[in-house]
Amino acid sequence: MNFTGLAYAADAFAQDGAGGVAGLFNFGNPMFLMVAMLAIFYFLLIRPQQKKAKEHKQMLANLQKGDTIFTSGGLRGRITGLDENVLTIEIADKVRVKLNRNAVGGLISKGESAPEKE
Repeated sequence: MNFTGLAYAADAFAQDGAGGVAGLFNFGNPMFLMVAMLAIFYFLLIRPQQKKAKEHKQMLANLQKGDTIFTSGGLRGRITGLDENVLTIEIADKVRVKLNRNAVGGLISKGESAPEKE
């Protein structure tokens, strides 16, 4: 095996004076570019997605009877029954549908806690 190319590259890197920690912050250094790209991906893609997932999970946990929701399939309705994993929503007069809690796409409005009519 011939490692002369690697030896020349290591020698050139050492002669630049860019070795050690100072070489990492050289903007032409490929390692710096990789770290910068990972930081950009984290702040523009990963972090907002995690935040949105956390908010959605919190919204699912706080659902109550009377809330108006929409499903990921496009149905809109008012929650009439809650279970741990199953919701019953009323999509029209006397038309009720059961669906998994994970199928809820979002909350349209919170239910009013008005007293029931007698």
